[in-house]
Amino acid sequence: MSETNEATGNTAKAMVEKEGKYLSFTLAGEEYGIGMMAITTVPQTPGFVKGVINLRGKVIPVIDLRLKFGMEAMDYTERTCIIVVEIEKDSGTVQIGIVVDSVSEVLSIKGDDVEPPPTFGTKLDTDYILGMAKMEGGVKILLDIDRVLNAEEIAAIEKAA
Repeated sequence: MSETNEATGNTAKAMVEKEGKYLSFTLAGEEYGIGMMAITTVPQTPGFVKGVINLRGKVIPVIDLRLKFGMEAMDYTERTCIIVVEIEKDSGTVQIGIVVDSVSEVLSIKGDDVEPPPTFGTKLDTDYILGMAKMEGGVKILLDIDRVLNAEEIAAIEKAA
């Protein structure tokens, strides 16, 4: 009887260890879920740097794009995702995780539908805006991911990792 209780206890413990937030998606009609990775904070980094994650044995720095863009911080939800991107720099590429509120869709945008970013004046840095895509019902801001972070910020992030 004690072996049964021990096995039940181990099963319950294993289930609790799998608790957490998962990004769900559909593949061939089946529903799947991928867990949100734990972010390890790194002291003395810029405020928008959330920390680092371990992705397949590689340490990758993670930034919160809301904070980088000066938006209000928000608690992470079940829709919050980390998108891993490669940023081109002079010495090669750097992988960085970007925390976003949610992932929407993959869009096919025609070149004719993209306009240059408007000029907001000389004091506003918009070099990271690739263009403005005219969509049904609105506009999508297209980011040049290689320019979202400046050289000093990339150096600070690499140092954290």
